[in-house]
Amino acid sequence: MQQPTGVETGFQEPAYGVRSLGDVVPAVAAALGTPLGAAPSDLELAAASSYVVFLIDGLGANLLARHADTAPYLSSLLADSAPGTAGVPSTTSTSLTSLGTGLTPGAHGLLGYTTRVPGTDQLLNALAWDQDVDPLQWQPHTTTFSSLQADGVRVSVVNKREFDGSGLTVAAHRGADYVGVDRVGERIAAVVATSRASRREATLTYVYDGDLDWTGHRWGVASSPWLQQLAMIDHEAEQLREALPADRRLLVIADHGMVDVPADTRVDVAAVPELRSGVALLGGEARFRHLYCRGGAVDDVVATWRETLGEAAEVLTRSEAVLRGWFGQVAPDVLPRIGDVVVAARGTTAVLDSETFPYEARLIGMHGSLTPDEMLIPLLAD
Repeated sequence: MQQPTGVETGFQEPAYGVRSLGDVVPAVAAALGTPLGAAPSDLELAAASSYVVFLIDGLGANLLARHADTAPYLSSLLADSAPGTAGVPSTTSTSLTSLGTGLTPGAHGLLGYTTRVPGTDQLLNALAWDQDVDPLQWQPHTTTFSSLQADGVRVSVVNKREFDGSGLTVAAHRGADYVGVDRVGERIAAVVATSRASRREATLTYVYDGDLDWTGHRWGVASSPWLQQLAMIDHEAEQLREALPADRRLLVIADHGMVDVPADTRVDVAAVPELRSGVALLGGEARFRHLYCRGGAVDDVVATWRETLGEAAEVLTRSEAVLRGWFGQVAPDVLPRIGDVVVAARGTTAVLDSETFPYEARLIGMHGSLTPDEMLIPLLAD
C-alpha cells in the first residue's frame, strides 16, 4: 500500500485525496455501496452493510507503534494497514471537520484552534465557539453525514451530551442522528444499538473518545498517566469489537498525534517583544501559529520570525503556505482566515503567548504542526 511521503523540510505533507482524514467517510460510503463521488486513491475498505468509525483523539500512528505493548489489540491491526494523515493544522477542530465533510481544510474553513474572523479583530475559538459566529455560515458545505442520510444510510454520531448542538458539531457533523453519552459503558451500548438499528438498511456510526488527548495535554505522551489511558482505550476498542455483530466492521482512526514540549524549547512571544512587532493578532496554537499582520508589515514579520526561530520552525507567508498545498485548494472566503504569516514548529518547539493564551503554558503534550508524530494517524480496520 502507498504511504504518504514527507518532503525535504522533514515535515509530513497531508495526503489529501489519497489517504487523509477527509477520505475516510468517502471510503466508508463506497464500502457501504453508497458512493459519494470519487473514492480516495489509496483507501479501500471491505464491503459491509454497517461501519463503526471510532475516533480516538490524539492517538498518532507513531505513538501507537511506539507503545504497541501497551495497546495489544490496536497494535495487532497495524500490520494490515498503512497510516493516513491528518490535514493542516493537525488539530481537532480541523480534523473533525475534514472527517465530517470530506473536504480539505482550505475548503471547509476550520483552520485551527483559533482563527481570525475576517474583517474583525476577534479570534474564533473553534472548540468553545463564539455565539456571534453562525456555524452554518462559517462552514456552509453539506456534510458527508447529511449526504449519506439522504441516500438512505442511517448515520449516527455517538458523543458527549455537552457537544450536542455545539458550533463545532453543527459545522462538522450536522445531518446525523446525535446520541449523547458520557461514560464508556454508555458509549459501547449506544454504538451497538445504532449499528443494529435495522438489518434492512446500511448504517454508519461515528463515535468519539477524547480522554487520551486530554491526558496527553496534561501529562505528556511519555507519562505513566498517558500509558495507562492508552491501555484503557485499547480495552475499550476491543470490548467494542467483541460487542458488535461479526458482520459489522470497525474502523479505528485518530485526528492527530502529539509531541511533548519541554521547557527549553518553548518560545514565549510575551518575553520576546520583537516577535510582536507588526503583528496585530496572534492565533492558531502553539505548534502552528497564524500571525495576522498590520498593513505593510508582512515582510518584516517574516524576516523577524525567521531570524528569531531559525531552524526551529518553518515561517511562511500565506501565499507560500497555500502554494505548498498545506490546506488543499483554498476557497476565496476562507483565504483571509489563514494568517498573513504561518509558523509551523519543528522538533519539539512551541511558540507560546503567556499573556494571550496563559493556559497553553500548562500543557505538556501539544500538536498542530506537520511532524510525522503529529500528522500520521492510524487507519485500523477489523
